[in-house]
Amino acid sequence: MKALTDRLPSFSLFAAVLSGAGLPIYIYAPKYYTDTYGVSLTALGALLFGLRLFDVVQDPVLGWISERLSRFKKMAITLTAFALALAMIGLFAVAPPISPIIWFGLTITALFTAFSFLTINFYAQGISKAGNAPDGHVRLAAWRESGALLGVCIAAVIPTLLMDVVNNPFAVFAYGFAVVTLIAAYFMWPEWKGRVEQEPSHIRDIIADPVARRLLILAMVNATPLAVSSTLFLFYVESRLGAPGWEGALLVLFFLAAAASSPLWSALARRFGEKRVLLTAMVLAIASFGYTLTLSTGDVIPFAIVCVLSGATIGADLTLMPALFAKRLSVISPSGGQGFGLWSLMNKFTLAFAAVVLLPLLERSGFVAGATDLADQALTTLTVLYALVPSLLKLLAIGLLIATKLEE
Repeated sequence: MKALTDRLPSFSLFAAVLSGAGLPIYIYAPKYYTDTYGVSLTALGALLFGLRLFDVVQDPVLGWISERLSRFKKMAITLTAFALALAMIGLFAVAPPISPIIWFGLTITALFTAFSFLTINFYAQGISKAGNAPDGHVRLAAWRESGALLGVCIAAVIPTLLMDVVNNPFAVFAYGFAVVTLIAAYFMWPEWKGRVEQEPSHIRDIIADPVARRLLILAMVNATPLAVSSTLFLFYVESRLGAPGWEGALLVLFFLAAAASSPLWSALARRFGEKRVLLTAMVLAIASFGYTLTLSTGDVIPFAIVCVLSGATIGADLTLMPALFAKRLSVISPSGGQGFGLWSLMNKFTLAFAAVVLLPLLERSGFVAGATDLADQALTTLTVLYALVPSLLKLLAIGLLIATKLEE
């Protein structure tokens, strides 16, 4: 047990850095480049979608590479952390020396690739870290995902707090992020294995395993509701609730609830089993989404309660789902890189799906972002996509989890 409990705060800090690198990509960067350099939102959206598809394709390749690094693993991961820090600085703190849209594409691509490579290695390393310790995967996941969720909260609020203090809050954020990234890389250095102790795995072996295959499908279905609600969150708060300006506070409340609940879900899972606790969280998620269907203009406080409840259920998803998959990988693919390459692919596919399917449907209903005189049909479509679609997807996820036989 000593091997598991040692240096777990390092895993939390590294997870916080990785999650902080995800939020600017989807929320801050497009608005920053539009406001600062006049880049078209349409062009940015098309570029982000194309890079997201590239990111999905490259993850299995990065997983394959991570399993074959041998004695160069520590150096490769540390250099990638440097690349992540530099890419963030280039994105937000350096005036584009070439066309802004091209500079945006280059720096975002570097961010995507470094983020993916670090994430795959980080989660794969968790398999070895947890080892055979009782409830090791759940305990490690609690530290890791709590750090990740706190990182999201900090990344969400820091630029907002700095806006009235400095001229370029995003540049300050980027430099601060770079410093924290280097600190996290320093503390994680001893955790990366210097050489491969297991034979590299093959994707076909993981896909051929019925439990691993079911868990990958379950991960995709179960993550899609979060992708849907994240894609439509700002639109819902502004247009359905009629509460512009509340988006940041409600988003932070959501992630704080997720972070605070993560240790609780971990403790419950150790006592009652991951599967039973995860099913309970899924039911709570459906209840919170269902209640959202009844809200209307001005219901900010009820929606804040929904954010707390739904955020808590996300804490269960992000803590227990990777733990279940890591536990299975420890049996069929102990090296883990290829497995978490597939895991990353499943989760990223949901964001691409949400962007390419939901936004056109919303637009066809007559929805216009920021409009104050939207037709009832547009608002109804927004509500259905934001609340009903995730509820149906969660029901499907429940069915899949019930049908999946797991060794508790």
